[in-house]
Amino acid sequence: MKKLINDPEAVVREALEGLEAAHGDRLRVVYDPYVIVRADAPVQGKVGIISGGGSGHEPMHGGFVGPGMLDAACPGEVFTSPTPDQMLEATKAVDGGAGVLHIVKNYTGDVLNFEMAADLAKGEGMEVEAVITNDDVAVQDSLYTAGRRGVGITVIAEKICGAAADEGKSLAEVAEVCRTVNGQGRSMGMALTPCVTPGSGEPSFELGEDEMEIGIGIHGEPGRFREPIGSAAQVVDRLATAIVEDLPFESGDKVLAFVNGMGGTPLIELYIVYRELNRLLQERGITIERRLIGDYITSLEMAGCSITLLKLDDELTRLWDAPADTPALRVG
Repeated sequence: MKKLINDPEAVVREALEGLEAAHGDRLRVVYDPYVIVRADAPVQGKVGIISGGGSGHEPMHGGFVGPGMLDAACPGEVFTSPTPDQMLEATKAVDGGAGVLHIVKNYTGDVLNFEMAADLAKGEGMEVEAVITNDDVAVQDSLYTAGRRGVGITVIAEKICGAAADEGKSLAEVAEVCRTVNGQGRSMGMALTPCVTPGSGEPSFELGEDEMEIGIGIHGEPGRFREPIGSAAQVVDRLATAIVEDLPFESGDKVLAFVNGMGGTPLIELYIVYRELNRLLQERGITIERRLIGDYITSLEMAGCSITLLKLDDELTRLWDAPADTPALRVG
């Protein structure tokens, strides 16, 4: 194992200290318990939005804290759900009197802990709603979930809901926007290599030199099947066909196309993937109106990619185009 770390037991804390040192003008970090909060929180009269999950998926979620996206993020240990006290602390920190939305990826630990935090927050008089993202079409149940996993659509939901909250929409309205994004989005990923968690020093799963895993989760969970490595065109056909046929997306649809790197994939390869995705969608009469390409929801140093498609309408497009100013995503 080769990693640029000091102490495997201090990876998350030291990364948070680095994040704060780099972006202290726009966010602050609470260290007991770990919470990343936008510097001007709480914003009075605005719905607060928080999310969270295990570390190792950077820049999600801490890199998306700032105007136009999240008000706070809860980082757990690597690939480990954050705790209810983190989520409660985050909820308190961003409650500006208009309520707080929890955006929760469908992983069992995340769901249970966010539910507990929401109950505690409501007991203290705060208004909280939660929306669970479950956009992964690869498998129905996995090692970490009951039902589909929440993956790439989470990033898109954080951006679009952040814009809705900035416009002054109510908590119920922002939550409904989030449910719409989740309902109209689908994702699927693949891996060329496993990843190695700092604490274990061992690969998260075994994958032969000539093999790829189709349908992995963001923790390296197994997917639909394992097969010999194919071309970028073959990979995109595997992923995008499953995505398009699931919703289904149809001729005439306009979409946001998100090609995401898993942490160890060069950008040159992601653009080849985007080229193939654009070709496949054109053949089906589906138009890419907006796109996002790069590493936004990763699995440490895993080589691979995921594809997310969101069916757009005028309102979702407008909210996607609204300004955002976070360490990892800036718009306008």
